[in-house]
Formats: sequence, C-alpha cells, structure tokens
Amino acid sequence: MNAIRATSNEKGKETGGVLSQYLSFVLAGGEYAVEILQVQEIRGWTPVTWIPNTPKYVEGILNMRGAIVPIVDLRIRFGMERVEYGPTTVIVVLKANHGNSKRIVGIVVDGVTDVHNLSEDDIKPVPDFGETVHTEFIKGMATLAEKMAVVLDVDRLLRYDELEAVDAIVNAE
Repeated sequence: MNAIRATSNEKGKETGGVLSQYLSFVLAGGEYAVEILQVQEIRGWTPVTWIPNTPKYVEGILNMRGAIVPIVDLRIRFGMERVEYGPTTVIVVLKANHGNSKRIVGIVVDGVTDVHNLSEDDIKPVPDFGETVHTEFIKGMATLAEKMAVVLDVDRLLRYDELEAVDAIVNAE
C-alpha cells in the first residue's frame, strides 16, 4: 500500500499527499517510526561479534547470509541507559541510502509495535529545541494510535562515515 494517493487516513479524515507505511517500535517507553521501504527484515535478538575501536553504540556485527552487518544499539545512539536484552528485543535491519550507495545496518530496539499508514501531512515538523538537542536525524513527529511518535530519518541516523570506519576495522582483521 506504499506510494498511493491518499484520500483518507486511518481515522477517516481527509488528507492529501502520498500515503506511505511506517514501522513503529518502542525504545525506553517512547514510540519511534521508520519508513517501511527502508526495512529489510525484523529478527529476534541474536548475540553479535564485538569489534574493538568502534563507536560505543555499535554493538558489534552479524553475518547475515554472507553480508557483514553492523548492529547499532539505538538506546546508546540516543544517549539512553543500556538495558539487558529481553524476549521482545529485536533487530530491525534497515537499508540506509548515502548518495548512490546503500548500506545495510541493524538497529536494536525494545520491541516492534505496528505498521501505520501516514500521509505527508500527518508528519509534523520537529519543534525547535535550540542548539542543545540534536534533531538532525528526526524527520518529524506523528500521532500513531493516540501516541506521539518520533519519525526517524534512517539515512541521517546511520552516519555513513562512522559505518565506513566499522567496515575498515572489520576488513583489516
């Protein structure tokens, strides 16, 4: 149901623009969403291979069908407290675009909640928090099932230069 002309949203009110699907997930009690076209797969938590000299939020790497995929703990990426992974902890494997190249990265989240249809009008701009709060990887805010969710910009969230450094370390070994 991606990229169709919207005539109404999930609540039935008139909206305009293109309707896209977003996968929502929970992280430290907050709701987040990413565009579903950038989701490659969702898998249960699997222990990873730790790589030294990587950013603290890079949990390690996984071999996924022959591809080496960096796994990012989104809690640590956002400056949140690290927690023990539980039965609902999952890895959402995302495709990040950087110019003409694509990068596959897994993010560790507390749990996946749902898929939502959103039009461009449903995603509101990020409030101005001043210079102390980094919002460069937030696409906007949206209401999902009566909860406010942060809609993430996957391409900005998964910084290419840092992931290239992980690749260099892995390939040097």
